[in-house]
Amino acid sequence: MLIKTLQQAKRVIKIVVGFTILLAGVVMLVTPGPGWVAIFGGLAILAAEFVWARRLLDHLKHHGGKLRDAVFNSKNSKNPPDSPAESPK
Repeated sequence: MLIKTLQQAKRVIKIVVGFTILLAGVVMLVTPGPGWVAIFGGLAILAAEFVWARRLLDHLKHHGGKLRDAVFNSKNSKNPPDSPAESPK
């Protein structure tokens, strides 16, 4: 009986901590702070308890890489190194 109660208490603590970190990450998207890092951390904690959190985390990992590549490639394509704006005269 005591072991089951301890397991339930650990589960509740994981859930509360996970949602707290997730919420803090969402707030940090509009305020200074590492918002995406906190969101990924909160989802990682929640993924141990919820299937939806695991699926969302996997989805963000997959599409996050594509988004990162698109952002960094678009920054580089604005002023490619061999463009006339940066060539020596």
